[in-house]
Amino acid sequence: MEETGVERVRLSWCDTHGLLRGKTLMPAAAARALRDGVGMVGTLMLKDHADRTAWKVFEPGATDDIPGFAGAANLMLLPDPDSLLMLPWSPGTAWLRCQPWFQDGTPVPLDSRRVLQAALDRLAGTGHGLKVGLEVEFHVYRLLDASPQLDPGLAAWPGQPPQVEMIHPGYQLQGEAMTDLAEPVLRIVQDTALALGLPLQSLEIELGPSQIEAVFDATDALTAADQMVLFRNGVRQALRRAGYLATFMCRPPFPNIMSSGWHLHQSLVRLDTGSNAFARPDPAPGSDALAARHTLSDLGCQWLAGLLAHADAMACLCTPTANGYGRFRPNALAPKAAVWGRDNRGAMLRVVGTTGDPATRIENRLGEPAANPYLYMAAQIAAGLDGIDRNLASPAACEDPYDPSHPHIPATLGSALDALQADTVMTKGLGPIAMAHFLRIKRAEATRHAEAEDQLEFDRREYFSRI
Repeated sequence: MEETGVERVRLSWCDTHGLLRGKTLMPAAAARALRDGVGMVGTLMLKDHADRTAWKVFEPGATDDIPGFAGAANLMLLPDPDSLLMLPWSPGTAWLRCQPWFQDGTPVPLDSRRVLQAALDRLAGTGHGLKVGLEVEFHVYRLLDASPQLDPGLAAWPGQPPQVEMIHPGYQLQGEAMTDLAEPVLRIVQDTALALGLPLQSLEIELGPSQIEAVFDATDALTAADQMVLFRNGVRQALRRAGYLATFMCRPPFPNIMSSGWHLHQSLVRLDTGSNAFARPDPAPGSDALAARHTLSDLGCQWLAGLLAHADAMACLCTPTANGYGRFRPNALAPKAAVWGRDNRGAMLRVVGTTGDPATRIENRLGEPAANPYLYMAAQIAAGLDGIDRNLASPAACEDPYDPSHPHIPATLGSALDALQADTVMTKGLGPIAMAHFLRIKRAEATRHAEAEDQLEFDRREYFSRI
């Protein structure tokens, strides 16, 4: 920090909603924090999506299910020195990733990054790691008038979003003319991602108005989750300074929009060799093209079966906002049922690759771009490991993913939360304290959405300019 002339340091951690929170310290204070940590109010971990505390922390016994949080007690943020980087949109500003700890030095089980770390440790016990690739769709709008959001006379909890216009009219998928029209935005996204050290592979015009997609090279799951948090945070801040609003809300509150998804490509790698544990050199004897064993290894088939078996329970971890469930509709390049298909973008799980292909993988299309990446990826591990532990068999591939006879994935956030609460395997795999914490916070959001007189207005205020 001394060598680079840092003027301030942001110490940030990722909350349950996948958003970064933290403090800005002067360099000398940041140096002390690297050794001793820095205090943070514990209620920051107990906020629902509207930033209301979901526990009555000052009532005796109200926090018995989350020990250590009574009375809004302090936690400690400890930065990771290896995460130090300079923020390209804020000259003189350095950034450090932190994780929360209790003051006695024990880890906080509610920390979503720790949930993924624990899941990866369990996976490593089988001799495997998780490799993932990110395909993230989102919307960017040009700011016309920020005064509704900033007018003190209109302040509310949450408040009005700004007024915007589109950066491209849409409905010309990957059209080069659309790319040129949106180039100022794409250039900011590219420059920001690369300056943050992110492995951006491509930027594309999506089908919907003002919608784009970013694709990243595959890497290990923890690194990819860290990169997703950095990408969303950086793109939103850099674009806002340039007069644009980036939103990772699934369905922006306008007519004729297209939903945004976050497709998670995944495979297991052998820790001793680094080879793809899903790849199969030759089709299994007696298998046809619709059999999972025609393409995937036995381990990959078990993982696939685990994802299907726990699809309902993982839905709220992959799509955690009430708004996101409007995406699950027939013939919309989004899943409607817990089925898999060979290179079929209508299925929840898409198996990509052929025998002998070292890039063979499973694409989960259940997620929305607002998902907490640590919980999204930890959910894959909990479900996939159960498939391995129980040697589950995969059904045949589905050629008609929108057939109404298929088992539907949950249609609302509330029903998805019910499914997670009822799934003891997922609760055990992700940690009962962390899951109870997640369920309580998200139920507060689901209840407020269900009770809202105008759900479109709820979406505008709750999500559009906040995620």
